[in-house]
Amino acid sequence: MTGPDKILHRFFATPAGPCPYLEDRVERKLFTPLVGRNAGRLHEALASSGFRRSQSIVYKPACEDCHACIPVRVRVEDFIATKSLRRIANRNKDLVTHECPPIATGEQYHLFHHYQKSRHQDSGMASMDFGEFQDMVEDTAVPTRMVEFRNGDGRLVATCLTDQMTDGLSLCYSFFDPTESIRSLGSFMVLWHIQHAAKLGLSYVHLGYWIAESPKMSYKTRFQPLEGLRMAAQGWRDLDEIVDSPGDF
Repeated sequence: MTGPDKILHRFFATPAGPCPYLEDRVERKLFTPLVGRNAGRLHEALASSGFRRSQSIVYKPACEDCHACIPVRVRVEDFIATKSLRRIANRNKDLVTHECPPIATGEQYHLFHHYQKSRHQDSGMASMDFGEFQDMVEDTAVPTRMVEFRNGDGRLVATCLTDQMTDGLSLCYSFFDPTESIRSLGSFMVLWHIQHAAKLGLSYVHLGYWIAESPKMSYKTRFQPLEGLRMAAQGWRDLDEIVDSPGDF
């Protein structure tokens, strides 16, 4: 693409490496940088095709012989909270929410580090120092917020790095106090974003990738209706329909 309002975008592929979600699988990603004054437009166009943002790039799985990763999003207008989700909302009604600029703080990093050591000790993110955490939060070319959740004492118990697009909200990364397990903070943050998107008149909440064989991602199916995307040409469809039609690849 050329012209005063267009720039040429090149896509790159990462080397093959071990899959962080499924054993004995190999991971490979397609990515492109988000640069220039049209970064927001590019981000939204690629998000609609199943890409995700990480700092100043957007990426999508491009694994040979594996199509396990399915991008999913909640259709906000038709969402109805189940009894279990309403109980989660009630357990967290004392929390105060703050939408902050994407500026990393020591308090956020301490919570992030505690979460990683407890939940994802074998992940590369568990060894991130403050500078790397700062890059994750602040290296963005699109509208981004750090959504903080604090208890009645003002203590930070959960945080989500969130992108806002013209049609929805995208949860880039969330983390929380693992000692507050009774609160189900991961699910609560998704629920809050759905409710917030509804207030803003937005259509979708993007939850990243879902893998049927990964127990860590099973919570995403609690939020219905959930749409998935296998092939851009086919468009977004109800996840149940996609799972029931494995021959559509």
